[in-house]
Amino acid sequence: MLSKVLSFGLKGIEGFPIDVETDVSNGLPGFDIVGLADTAIKESKERVRNAIRNSALSYPVKKITINLAPADVKKEGALYDLAMAVAILACDEENEIKNEKKYVYIGELSFDGSVKKVKGILPLLISAREAGFKEFIIPYGNLTEASFIEGINVYGVKTLLETIAFLKGEQEILPVQSCKFENVTYANKYGLDFSNVKGQKMAKRALEIAAAGGHNLIMIGPPGSGKSMLAKCFPSILPDLTFDEALEVTKIHSVAGELDGDKGIVNARPFRSPHHTASTVSLTGGGNNSKPGEISLADHGVLFLDEFPEYTRHTIETLRQPLEDGVITVARANATVCYPANFTLIASMNPCPCGNYGSKDKECHCSAGQISKYLAKLSGPIMDRIDIHIEVENVTYDQLKSETLEESSAEIKKRVDKARAIQIERFKGAKNFANAKMNVAQTKKYCKLDQQGELLLRTAFERLKLSARAHDRILKVARTIADLEGRENISANHIAEAISYRTLDRKYWN
Repeated sequence: MLSKVLSFGLKGIEGFPIDVETDVSNGLPGFDIVGLADTAIKESKERVRNAIRNSALSYPVKKITINLAPADVKKEGALYDLAMAVAILACDEENEIKNEKKYVYIGELSFDGSVKKVKGILPLLISAREAGFKEFIIPYGNLTEASFIEGINVYGVKTLLETIAFLKGEQEILPVQSCKFENVTYANKYGLDFSNVKGQKMAKRALEIAAAGGHNLIMIGPPGSGKSMLAKCFPSILPDLTFDEALEVTKIHSVAGELDGDKGIVNARPFRSPHHTASTVSLTGGGNNSKPGEISLADHGVLFLDEFPEYTRHTIETLRQPLEDGVITVARANATVCYPANFTLIASMNPCPCGNYGSKDKECHCSAGQISKYLAKLSGPIMDRIDIHIEVENVTYDQLKSETLEESSAEIKKRVDKARAIQIERFKGAKNFANAKMNVAQTKKYCKLDQQGELLLRTAFERLKLSARAHDRILKVARTIADLEGRENISANHIAEAISYRTLDRKYWN
C-alpha cells in the first residue's frame, strides 16, 4: 500500500517541500530510503523502526521503501523521522489514521518514541507558510520558537504515540498561542555601558556615528587603551531590533542550533567576536554540513574582530563581499548557499607588532620591515570598505581617577534612535535602512554639497589620493553626522569631520 505525507527541508535559511512517499508491500522484509539522503537520514530507518515498536504500535514486517521527493535535491538531518513514521503507519488501514495529508510533519524520533526538537524550525515554518501550508505537527520543544509566526496552526507533540492518537481523533491537542514580539523583554546581556568608559571622547563620538549610520569602524591603538571595552559597549547604543530583523536573525541562529529555546526568538542585536585563530569556514559558513558562519550569525548586529591583522590574509579578504553586499555566498561541491550578512564591522588592532608605533609615551622596537609585514595583511580594498578609522590613545591616570560622570549609553542611544528615524523615513520603500547602505543613486540624491563642502572634499581627495569608494564613504559618514544634528543639508563642517575619519589608512598604508 502507498501513502504520502509532507515534510520540509532546508537549503541555507530557506525551506522547500519534501514529499515522503512510502510503499509497504509483500516481499522480503527490509527498509530502504531513496532520494539523495545523507547519512543522518539513512540512519532514520533504525530510529523509526524502534520508535514504532517501543510505542506499542504495529510495525509492518514487510518490504518498506521510502522516497524523499524531489529526488535530485540533497536532504540533510533527522527532521524527517516523524513524517516517515506517520507515512509507514498510515499504510496500515487497521491504524485508522485520518487526515494525515492535512499536516506538515517535522521532528526527530528517539528509540523510545519521543519526538525531539530540531534545528531550523522558524525558517521551515515561514517558508511553508509562504508556500500556502497552514497546519503543522512539530516537536513540543520547538513550540516557543513557532509561536512568533502568525497565520498558521502549529501542534506540538511529545511522542509518536501522541501524534497517532491525535491523527486518529482520540486525543485533542490545541495549536500553540501566538506571541507578540513587543512583549519580549530586552536584556543587555553584555552588561557594559559607555558610562563606565573613562576618557576616549573621540572614540565614543566615532562609535556614535557608526551606530547612527550603520558604518564599519576600525580602532588603532596600543594594548590596554580600551579598544575591546569600547567595542563591547557598542551594542548598547544600537537601535532595538524590529520584528522583521529579529525574524531574520532568529532564522540564522535556529539553523545554526544557537537559539535559546526558552526565548524562541532573538531579541537583542548579536555581538560576535571570533578569535583570530578561527578558520575561514567558521567565519563564512559552509562545511560538510552547511551551516551559517560568524559573519551570518552577526547579521543585524556586530562582528568584532580584535587584533585584526592577526587573522589570515585570506580570511580577511573574505569580508569583501559581505561588507559590500550584505550577503555571503558559500559555494561548495554539492551546493551553493547564500546567507544574510548585514552586519556592522568593528575591528581593532595595534599599530605594529609590539603596539607602540607612534606612541607618545613608549618606544617602538619594531623594524620597518616588521611593521610593513604586519600591516600588509590589511589590503587597500578592505580599508576602503571600513568607513571610519580612529586612533585610540592610552587613558591617563587623571582620566581614570576622574569623578566626572561619563555620558551613559542610554543618552547616546537617544541621539542614535533619532538619526535612524530620519533615515528610515528617508529610505521608506527602499531595501536599505541606514546611510552606510546607500547605493550610488541614493548617495548622489541625498548627499549634495554646497560649494565650500565640495571644495573641501576635492582637496582631501587629491591630497590623500583617495579611491572612489573612499569618496563615497566620506559622503555617507557626513550624511550621518548631519542627521545626528538634525540638519537637512550637509555642510562643510560635516565633511571635515568625515574626512578626519579617513586619514588613518593613508598614515599607515600610504
